[in-house]
Amino acid sequence: MTSFSLKRYAWLSIGAALATIGLKGSAWLITGSVGLLSDALESLVNLAGAGMALAMLSIAERPEDEGHAFGHGKAEYFSSGFEGLLILVAAAAIALTAVERLLNPQPLEQLGVGLAVSVVAALINLAVGRVLLRAGSRYRSITLEADGQHLLTDVWTSIGVIAGVGAVALTGWLWLDPTLALLVAANIVWTGWGLLRRSTSGLMDGGVPPEQHTRLIAVLERYRALGIDYHALRTREAGARSFVSLHVLVPGAWTVARGHQLVEELDRDIRHELPHATVFTHLEPLEDPASQEDIGLDR
Repeated sequence: MTSFSLKRYAWLSIGAALATIGLKGSAWLITGSVGLLSDALESLVNLAGAGMALAMLSIAERPEDEGHAFGHGKAEYFSSGFEGLLILVAAAAIALTAVERLLNPQPLEQLGVGLAVSVVAALINLAVGRVLLRAGSRYRSITLEADGQHLLTDVWTSIGVIAGVGAVALTGWLWLDPTLALLVAANIVWTGWGLLRRSTSGLMDGGVPPEQHTRLIAVLERYRALGIDYHALRTREAGARSFVSLHVLVPGAWTVARGHQLVEELDRDIRHELPHATVFTHLEPLEDPASQEDIGLDR
């Protein structure tokens, strides 16, 4: 967990979204480019997503309480899922506008000024997106990671749109502008779908990532080599926190104190590999047949 609020990054994202909306909207009004309009619409999605991120981070940072004994970390998945849905809506709006412009082409104006403004907006998104990605990775926040990934996708979108508008200026082929807008729509659909998939996995109690699961198994196998068995291993993630539960099987002749010391050592070794994990262990005797009958979730 972190000792300070991650909401500062959400406010940074909100500021970047407002700035880029103004810049890209101005670029669209100057040029009349539907590609630049699509870029501006995606910034509106950024603003809505950043606002949702601020709200959900505020909830996720609340400490555990009587009604939420495992904390409020899952609130982050609502933010990334909401942003994914907004991206899909924006993609549909962009596609409809692009199709209309394909059917009714219009000349573009003052392309140099419009493109210069769009480049400035792209640079803002690039800088803020990298900051959010680093913060999301450092503090295990899917909300910040999703916001950062979307901003960087926006950068590539802007690059594509700028290239398309520039191509129109060079060739005079007006169909290039709405065609690029359709490609932009397809690109952000992929981004939105990825965010929805990750959010759904989190809300459905998805396990820890494969690389973390591999490290966890390595720890347990070291104990198994010493004659300490385990089963009923389960993991799940809830925002920045992970949960690990398992049954630990030790010789029945051990004292309670010795068994307790063993699971304390195991807990410490697991948390060394998964620093943000909360570990639950259930101690059982190796020789008791009943120890093999409680492996299932519904035993």
